[in-house]
Amino acid sequence: MNGSHKVWITGTAGMVGSHLAEALHQQMPADQIIGTWHNPTIDLADLTGRCVTEPLDVTDAKAVADSLLRHRPSVIYHLAAQSYPTVSWQKPAETIHINVNGTVHVFEAVRRLREHDPAYDPMVVVACSSAEYGASLTAENLPIREEAPLLPLHPYGVSKVGQDLLAFQYWKNFGIRCVRVRIFNTTGPRKTNDVVSDFVSRAFAIRSGAANHFRVGNLNTRRAITDVRDLVSALLLLAERGEAGEVYNVSGERIYQIAELIPIIEHVTGLKLAVVEDADLLRPSDEPVIVGDSSRLKARTGWQQRYSLEQTVGDMFAYLQQKAKGQPS
Repeated sequence: MNGSHKVWITGTAGMVGSHLAEALHQQMPADQIIGTWHNPTIDLADLTGRCVTEPLDVTDAKAVADSLLRHRPSVIYHLAAQSYPTVSWQKPAETIHINVNGTVHVFEAVRRLREHDPAYDPMVVVACSSAEYGASLTAENLPIREEAPLLPLHPYGVSKVGQDLLAFQYWKNFGIRCVRVRIFNTTGPRKTNDVVSDFVSRAFAIRSGAANHFRVGNLNTRRAITDVRDLVSALLLLAERGEAGEVYNVSGERIYQIAELIPIIEHVTGLKLAVVEDADLLRPSDEPVIVGDSSRLKARTGWQQRYSLEQTVGDMFAYLQQKAKGQPS
């Protein structure tokens, strides 16, 4: 028995998980999509009708095992995490606990199920991060490939290395099919606490009359930026076509200096922004350039980036307008 045709997602009430549930619902009935969540970062109403929502804390090993046993999904997307580098400086132990132990609990639940039913053979897609590369993101290594040394620069990056290597270990030692997805800077509607969403939110506040100045941190860093819907496309393709045990970068191709976001936002909003540097927005360390080589992903799945940053920013601003009016997204 290979399990049901259900899909099981951790972290569905995050930006990526919500868009994943939405994309899956275009392919299958909502009652076959199990969307688990804990400490949501989105409006749970955005999941209505798109999946079966189920509260679940991945740090609770028994709850994870019980949910997997109950649903026996054929595909697992493990997205749940403490996903903010800035928060990881403030809460390093909590970040490691959620991200590393949460991953252990998912794989242990699958392993125990397989002990009782060796035919159960789900594909596990694990959301890892470009933050794993850290100090390897130097000019001579860019765009960075999957073989580069993992030298994270903050506790979040360390926790993602842990997730990544645990997934590999469970495939190598126990034959649990999985793919590890090193996700580079990704944004879109429902995103919070990244530079693009912060900038869009600040512009929306100015447009709404709630603020006057446009606060910024370091504008010199450079990032390849991917729309969340392009990332979701990669996750779906890898669940179907990814090589078990392998790791794949998902990165945009064009690199933007963060300062370049400002004229894009001004164009979308029709505002002329009064930019003010805020020392509180500067990080203890920040990779100067982040861009990945996605050629392995493209060769294996045919994935292509389809959304421009201008379209992404426009859709993010429109989402905030909808929410302000109390409309569903």
